Amino acid sequence: MTDAWSVDQHLDAVLASVRPLDPIDLPLLDAAGCVLVEDVLVPAPLPPFDNSAMDGYAVRVADVESASEEFPAHLTVAGEVAAGGAELPTVFPGQAVRVMTGAPLPPGAQAVVPVEWTDGGAGGGPATAMTPAREQWVRVFRPAAEGAHVRTRGSDAPAGAVALPAGAVLGPPQLGLLAAVGRSTVPVTPRPRVVVLSTGSELAPPGEPLGPGQIHDSNSYMLTAAARQAGADAYRTAAVADEPETFRAALEDQLSRADLVVTTGGVSVGAHDVVKEALRGEVDFRRLAMQPGKPQGFGLLGAARTPLFALPGNPVSAYVSFELFVRPALRLMAGHAGGALHRPRALACLASDAPLPSPAGKRQYLRGSFSPGEGTVSPVGGSGSHLVAALARADALIEVPEHVTEVAPGSELTVVLLG
Repeated sequence: MTDAWSVDQHLDAVLASVRPLDPIDLPLLDAAGCVLVEDVLVPAPLPPFDNSAMDGYAVRVADVESASEEFPAHLTVAGEVAAGGAELPTVFPGQAVRVMTGAPLPPGAQAVVPVEWTDGGAGGGPATAMTPAREQWVRVFRPAAEGAHVRTRGSDAPAGAVALPAGAVLGPPQLGLLAAVGRSTVPVTPRPRVVVLSTGSELAPPGEPLGPGQIHDSNSYMLTAAARQAGADAYRTAAVADEPETFRAALEDQLSRADLVVTTGGVSVGAHDVVKEALRGEVDFRRLAMQPGKPQGFGLLGAARTPLFALPGNPVSAYVSFELFVRPALRLMAGHAGGALHRPRALACLASDAPLPSPAGKRQYLRGSFSPGEGTVSPVGGSGSHLVAALARADALIEVPEHVTEVAPGSELTVVLLG
């Protein structure tokens, strides 16, 4: 096509072409960061029994209601229950049972008196959680209301309640809850598997000396890290030379293990644009009305219809393109929806000593440093798409609309927050 696509048109076309991956059951720790695909119900009350929230003494309320420092209640100690205890002595009038945190509440008990409110037992040493239960009686210096320091059955979650709804993202607290209700596996949308291929005969691996005309391959590391940050299981391959047959062979070799492929370089109009030449007819190569990132390629490859993003080779162009197009697609494939597909955005006033120019008819994305407390954003580096050092100092992208050709200092703009 001859007319340039807008950023929004390209993004809409991408998101309309991908779908969430098929759900699988995963062990809890393997499901960290994944999206739950169905409601998980609480099978039994949580906690499953009344238990002590403190180290102390299980008592009847009437026996301690008048207790004070001057006139303590004297109670006979009828036994001891630790967490996991199965044999529970009954608390009769005038008695107490020593209990540890998490221990089941003995029959007859109505409250727990913390050990700090007692003398720890006559002859039983200091009142600490480690005091052995060798006392025969205990003095209690403060009253306790019914239910005090008791975790009642079902107080965290009753049986039949929704522990976690479909769509929940499984972080550490959510995984802890799943374990608490007895789940060892959980149905989730898996993390997409992403393969990143850089192209260019000029690329040398980091750590190796550069030959004439060579540069180190930075894009594959940057984009692989970006995919992992987006929640994918991402892998990089060695850079591929500017030969269509070599590139095609490398791509075919990786498709079997990829849910999504990202290439970088070889998508413009040069004589050695290997990606464009190798994938012509299978991938739509478009010119977008944006800067940086004008040349873009997207298509679905093979019988599995694997999404492939062909990104520009300049580092800033590649990264901006990833954030705007690849990240939302990965998030959708991982089961996220709505606003969770995109980086958060904010409004900020431009902090600059001079107006910023912007090309007419193109949406420009400048690197910036965002100050949330002040509500301002400052440009970082220039607009060149090769300025990776400036990119490394930025924490936001400054979005300049297509119709704006100059941004005055103090103007309010949308910024994309990069974390």
